Amino acid sequence: MSISRLLLGAASLSTLAFAMPAIAKPVHHAAAKKSGGESAELKALREQVEMLTARLDAQEAVTLGQQNATRDVQAQAAAATAQAQAAQASAVTAAAAVPAQVKTAMAANAPKASPAAWFNDTSISGRMYFNASTINQRLNGPKTAQSGTGFNIKRFYLGVDHKFDSMFSANLTMDVANVVGRTSAGNFSGNTIVLNPGTVGTPGVPIGIPGAPIGTPGTPATLTQSDYGLVGRGFYIKKAYLQAKFNPALIVRLGSADLPWVPYVEGVYGYRHIENTIADRTSFATSADWGVHVLGDLAGGIVSYQVSVVDGGGYRNVKVTKAVDVEGRVSVAYKGFFGAVGGYTGKLGNDVQNTPVFHTASRLDGLIGYKNKLFTVGGEYFYAKNYQSSNTPAYITSAVLTDKAEGYSGFASVNFMPKWSAFGRYDHMKPTKDALPNRKDDYFNVGIQYSPAKIVDLAFVYKRDTVNGGIVNTSNGNFGLANPSAGPNNRGTYDEFGLFGQFRF
Repeated sequence: MSISRLLLGAASLSTLAFAMPAIAKPVHHAAAKKSGGESAELKALREQVEMLTARLDAQEAVTLGQQNATRDVQAQAAAATAQAQAAQASAVTAAAAVPAQVKTAMAANAPKASPAAWFNDTSISGRMYFNASTINQRLNGPKTAQSGTGFNIKRFYLGVDHKFDSMFSANLTMDVANVVGRTSAGNFSGNTIVLNPGTVGTPGVPIGIPGAPIGTPGTPATLTQSDYGLVGRGFYIKKAYLQAKFNPALIVRLGSADLPWVPYVEGVYGYRHIENTIADRTSFATSADWGVHVLGDLAGGIVSYQVSVVDGGGYRNVKVTKAVDVEGRVSVAYKGFFGAVGGYTGKLGNDVQNTPVFHTASRLDGLIGYKNKLFTVGGEYFYAKNYQSSNTPAYITSAVLTDKAEGYSGFASVNFMPKWSAFGRYDHMKPTKDALPNRKDDYFNVGIQYSPAKIVDLAFVYKRDTVNGGIVNTSNGNFGLANPSAGPNNRGTYDEFGLFGQFRF
């Protein structure tokens, strides 16, 4: 018997107990009685008890049905779990029994990731440096042929990055320059090659084209080659590397990648689209090379480092050499203050078979400054020894020539309004400090920049470069006089004013 029935019975007995005294009282014979001897009150009470009993029976039946259904569902779930575990164990056993060649075939026929999934891990980027400006270049007063007004695209980079997984990724960056082997600062011209008459056979005999004689017998022959034949060939790889990121403190890149010094200084300086940094501007450093690059951040990003072991020929000139070059950097950034030291040592790609080398090029770099949201101020210094560049002789392969070079640069910028900034910079360099101590280069730029969007920078800029004591090769071209003994007026100047900018995506 259920608890509800016991409670109902107890309630009924209690009711009857309270009712019995009333029933037991004597009544008059005149009181009305039922035909069965049962009073109206007792009949009504009995009917109420029967009704309550029926309700409790129905509720108990519903509860019992729910409990049974719950037990059935639990039993079914337990049976399904057991079946799944048995199927998994069977699959593992079957996979262990599959031969290696069958596994290979199964992997080859496995569903491939969709193209959309591949593109989700791939990004495409681009960056272009351009200017529309007026140039006045002079040698001891008169203007040169490089003076004039025009539009120029100094660089256009197109990059593709792909992430294979959390560790491995790859980068390919293409560089588009106006002409291979020529600066983009000036107009095209013809190259004149002077040939010795003895090297071309009998004077007056045609070279190449029948019926085209080589001028007067006994005089040097000349052959003119136009630079226009080089147009359209300035598309080449700047960076192409595979990267393994073990953790933020250890990243390894194989291939052509950023070198430790120049890209780091460009990031601090912030105005690469206006001008290269000093060592890069005068060909005493480059931004990328082919080799092995190890880099990372330490102490939560306060300290960073990079060491690159490269062939030394630069990213445009892949070399196979007997020895490798090394460039490195250690930098610190804390609460706006930054500083870095770096260096380079090697043969600059000259240490090849059957070519004697007598010296090793070396360069010491330093950088210090402060940067916040309002302004940036910094200074860069480099010292080079036997560093063969477009401004120096072939020191590495010379048995007698040695020399030093030195330069420093100061730069500053201030964000005086939202999207507006003012900037300035000054460089001083001596490319041949010992051999030609009077040969020097002084450069500065000033300007105001407007950045309407994160991907666009537009700046009105004035540049001036002054060369004394000889010719200096810069990113703006070659100027100066080749004769250092021409007197105090032996100088070249370069003035440029116009709109400079960059856009990136």
